[in-house]
Amino acid sequence: QVQLVESGGGMVQAGDSLRLSCYGSGRTFRTLAMAWFRQAPGKEREFVSSISTTGYSTKYGDPVKGRFTVSRDNAKNTVDLQMNNVKPEDTAVYYCAAGNYNSFPKEVNYWGKGTLVTVPS
Repeated sequence: QVQLVESGGGMVQAGDSLRLSCYGSGRTFRTLAMAWFRQAPGKEREFVSSISTTGYSTKYGDPVKGRFTVSRDNAKNTVDLQMNNVKPEDTAVYYCAAGNYNSFPKEVNYWGKGTLVTVPS
């Protein structure tokens, strides 16, 4: 079984940067593709980014393309989301997720509890 724990959330000003991190327990971490989702109050959960097991392939949702970068370190069992030039519309709870790279976003096997990112306008 895999447990995912996010960290790095907080309040940041528009235009600033923030880096989120997710730690996944267990030896199976390197066999799992990873993803980030977010959910703002009153809105549907939204796909943010994903990365394949080795980091060879990545995907991004349209609202974050060119601003966010996903990476992973399998030696440390971590996946990060570098958020640059944040905007008020980035305000949401960000969730780390694990599963099959080509099954995101329709199917997710494991979820973290989330970390809140707030960008005031």
